[in-house]
Amino acid sequence: MSLLILVVDDDPTIRYEASSSLEKFGYSVITAGDSQEALNIIEEYHPNLIVTDITMSELDDYQLIRWVRQHPKFRILPVVFLTARVDVEKRIRGYQLGGDACLPKPFELNELYAIVRNLLERSQLMLWEWRLGMQQQSMERQTSSVDTTYQVYLNNQEYIPPVDSIEQIFLTRRERMVLKFLTEGKSNSQIATSLYLSRRTVEKYVSNLLGKTGTNNRVELVHFARKNNLINH
Repeated sequence: MSLLILVVDDDPTIRYEASSSLEKFGYSVITAGDSQEALNIIEEYHPNLIVTDITMSELDDYQLIRWVRQHPKFRILPVVFLTARVDVEKRIRGYQLGGDACLPKPFELNELYAIVRNLLERSQLMLWEWRLGMQQQSMERQTSSVDTTYQVYLNNQEYIPPVDSIEQIFLTRRERMVLKFLTEGKSNSQIATSLYLSRRTVEKYVSNLLGKTGTNNRVELVHFARKNNLINH
């Protein structure tokens, strides 16, 4: 399922151009013509990112950003705000309230896509790591006699305990994410789309995983990961 983006602007032309462009890039888009409509949509649909004008006249310019940042479940929700090019003070205020990026209008659609892609990659990684942490906490509660060798390696590395005669293997968080997708049967292109990476970057991670596990191809790598329970730590 593609990620959902909410576009908020009282100008129907801006809404159409932004939403049609983002849909061409593979995202699902829902639109709102004012802040109150946007608040209702956020509560109901929980979008993955918001693109919003902050100069809509009928409400406080910053009500939407302020509301989002005051709700814990939406605090990491990326917000791209739109302003007129001359409104420097408005842009500064938007950042102060928690906006993640600003685009002065009129904006280039390719620039909008680049900003959206970057923010989604960051927020989805944060969400993934949060869920991973919750799973690890659950596992730790269920296994009170966990061996002390099960520990998180420093420098953003994950420690994978040795199985039988297998040497210790250290995987980064991103390598482990790629490995999980591999065990689910996803192609490099599908993994790249899911993690907002280039296909070449995914290929590099796969190569690293092959080297660290001493396997020769994806089939051997997946078999090795499942046999040694690498993706559950």
